[in-house]
Amino acid sequence: MTAVTTVTTATDPVPALPEPFGPDVVAEYGTELQTTRVLRAPDGGFLWWQGPGAQVRGPLLARAAHLVPLLPDDTGAALLTVPERAGAGLLHRVGGSASAAAWLRDFRPQARALVAHSLVSAARALRALHAVPAPPPGELRLGAPPGLGRLRDWARGSSELRERTLSCWGAERLERLLGWADDLAPDPAAEPIPDPVPDPAAGAAPAGRSLVHGWASLGALVPPLSRGRVALLTGEDLAVGRPELDLGWLLGELVELAWTTPHQKPADLQRLLLDAYGPGPDPVLVGRSAVLRVVTHMQDFATYRGWDDELLGYIAFTAELIDEEGRRAVPQGVS
Repeated sequence: MTAVTTVTTATDPVPALPEPFGPDVVAEYGTELQTTRVLRAPDGGFLWWQGPGAQVRGPLLARAAHLVPLLPDDTGAALLTVPERAGAGLLHRVGGSASAAAWLRDFRPQARALVAHSLVSAARALRALHAVPAPPPGELRLGAPPGLGRLRDWARGSSELRERTLSCWGAERLERLLGWADDLAPDPAAEPIPDPVPDPAAGAAPAGRSLVHGWASLGALVPPLSRGRVALLTGEDLAVGRPELDLGWLLGELVELAWTTPHQKPADLQRLLLDAYGPGPDPVLVGRSAVLRVVTHMQDFATYRGWDDELLGYIAFTAELIDEEGRRAVPQGVS
């Protein structure tokens, strides 16, 4: 692998590793938001490098990575892999070359079983992460996840998608959506609220704000190619919010999958995720978070890929999701 650049900043003085590239690359894809490159590692594992897209000023940083708990192998939890800086991006070391999102496109039963196992592992890891209290502002000031920041900017800005969305939704739906975002992860400009003190011994998720993954996603969930632990790429989007935000983010992807791919029936995967996480989350907030995830994907697509008439279907679909408050993301009987 050859170095392209080395980046050092005043906020993160540790020199970066070289950006990885070369003949060991097995996959590369991305948008103008982010580029992902997957390479074979000398030890038989894989390196996942994520760098800034054309519309993003680098370098990418993971300022709160030191707060992420190291979970023992025997917990059944996914490994929360924190990255090393490499060039202008972040480098994760994992055991697989494809994400759970990619495995869901494989129709073999064993592939779906692998995704189910990965979601259970992710749920256990997220519960442990949510037991970490939000850091005091004097130590490290974390705001809402970047995805919600982009959503707020889109809602308050001017774009073709926003104007078309408003003509379908009406202003009231948009205001409801922004209110849900504030409930789950307040805008950093909003008045701060006290953070709860979690009880790690009880294994209970806090009722209020805690450390959250910020982008818990099927694309960030990496099953091992053979043996080893499932990995959840963690770091860049770490933020402060309610635990329901991370759960709804994953469930929202499954809701979107069911809409775009009718033969996919995700109810069993939704139930597995929530059952593995355990009691505590508010199902109403989980459903609302799922809606936020689908809308964020819609606006990210328009911003970083450009307008496509497919988005007209998304606008109508998300209007339905807002009206039902994302209830389809939470199977009946799960609370």
